[in-house]
Amino acid sequence: MISEKEKISRLLSYKNLLIRLKSLGFIRVFSDNLADTLGVSASLIRKDFSYFGITGNQRGGYHIDTVLEKIQELIGFENIQKVALIGVGHIGKALIQYQGFKIENIEITAGFDIDRNKTDESGNPPIFHIEKFCEYVNTNNIMIAILAVPDSVAHSVLELIQKTKIEGVLNFTPIELKSTDNLKVRNIDIKQELANLIYQVRK
Repeated sequence: MISEKEKISRLLSYKNLLIRLKSLGFIRVFSDNLADTLGVSASLIRKDFSYFGITGNQRGGYHIDTVLEKIQELIGFENIQKVALIGVGHIGKALIQYQGFKIENIEITAGFDIDRNKTDESGNPPIFHIEKFCEYVNTNNIMIAILAVPDSVAHSVLELIQKTKIEGVLNFTPIELKSTDNLKVRNIDIKQELANLIYQVRK
C-alpha cells in the first residue's frame, strides 16, 4: 500500500512541474503530459488527483491554476509557513541564505544559537540567543523548527523544543531523534544519504 508520505511527495513533484509549465504559458495540462515528463503512468496521476479531490475532464484536462491552488491547500502552503532555525553554524547559515524557501512560501523568521557571538537581533532574519527560543516561538505561533546543532546537544535541544508549541522538527544532526505523539521529527542525515548514493553508484 502506498503511504500518505509517498502521495505527498508525488504531489510536490506535480506542483513543481506545473509551475514550470505555467511559466511557459500553459493554462491546461493532461495527465499524459505530466506522466511523460515525470516518468510515471498517467493512470497513477489521475488516481492521485482523484484521491486528493483534484478534478479535470477528459477533453479539457486539468486547469493548472486550479490544481496548483488545491495542492497548496493540501500541503498547507497557501499561507507563509514560519520556521525557526536552531544552530547557526555552516548548515544553519546555508539554510538561512537558501532562496528556494520563498518559492514554497516558507520563511525562516529567526535563528537561535548558544554562541552569543553569532547573535544579531537586528539581522534579517534576526539571530537570538537560545535562551529566547521558547518565548519567541510561543509568542509568534511557530509550529516548525529546523535543528542544525552539534550532535552532542541534539537531545537536550529537542527537550527544549518539546516545551514549546512546536509540532514538527526537521533534524539535520547525525543523531536520529524520535517522534512523539505531539512532535513529528524528520531526520535528514546528509552523510548517510551520500554514503547510500555512493554505494548505489559503485554497485
